[in-house]
Amino acid sequence: MVWGRLILIGTVDRREIMYYIVMQMIGEFEYLILTSAARLGRDSYGASIRREIEEATGRRCSIGALYTTLDRLEAKGFVKTWMGEPTPERGGRSKRLVEVTASGVKEASNFFRAITRISKGASWTTNRPTTR
Repeated sequence: MVWGRLILIGTVDRREIMYYIVMQMIGEFEYLILTSAARLGRDSYGASIRREIEEATGRRCSIGALYTTLDRLEAKGFVKTWMGEPTPERGGRSKRLVEVTASGVKEASNFFRAITRISKGASWTTNRPTTR
């Protein structure tokens, strides 16, 4: 997990200053992109990542949301992207290739471990009593 934001709460003139360290975790969609890119390896680019996510989740994946999130992941240092060679299959257009960095692997692993830990003992059966 990335520890990097220190939030100042309070007023300086009254000296009522409280600091909180805010833990930043990657989100679900970021995790899906990192995991897809890691699984695809050398074949990792926008359309292939999108296909992996849609197959895994059964939900549509907006290409705009995908590239916006890739930009964010790259800014955080979790992926590296570059333009590949133009290909005839794509009408001479280049693919934006994606590689997960070591810090991206670490963040995805941390996210997976956190989800696994918090899920232990949780029951998702539909016939259990609810609070409503």
